[in-house]
Amino acid sequence: IMALRLEDKKALVAEINAVAADAHSAVVAEYRGLSAEQMTTLRAKAREGGAFLKVVKNSLAKRAVAGTEFECMNDAFVGPVILGFSMEDPGAAARVIKDFSKGNEALKVTA
Repeated sequence: IMALRLEDKKALVAEINAVAADAHSAVVAEYRGLSAEQMTTLRAKAREGGAFLKVVKNSLAKRAVAGTEFECMNDAFVGPVILGFSMEDPGAAARVIKDFSKGNEALKVTA
């Protein structure tokens, strides 16, 4: 995996911060053990369900939620995590993660 340049990191943090500012709710889940194919399926289900999902390094995730109502989730950024935000329906991201985890035990909600 190629390392992100500083500009790319700043852009990613800004994108997630903008999404977090408009989101109704958020969820953090550990995805250790999911295959690339399973991640693709999860992302597709999130798009269908009106949720924004992003795999992001924990240090960048903490910066991205700083100054938002989701800053309280910082302790959940441990290990390989996927960050999900509900953009329209407040329960969308949690529902997508919960439904997907039923058939994929590797996906565990942490916040």
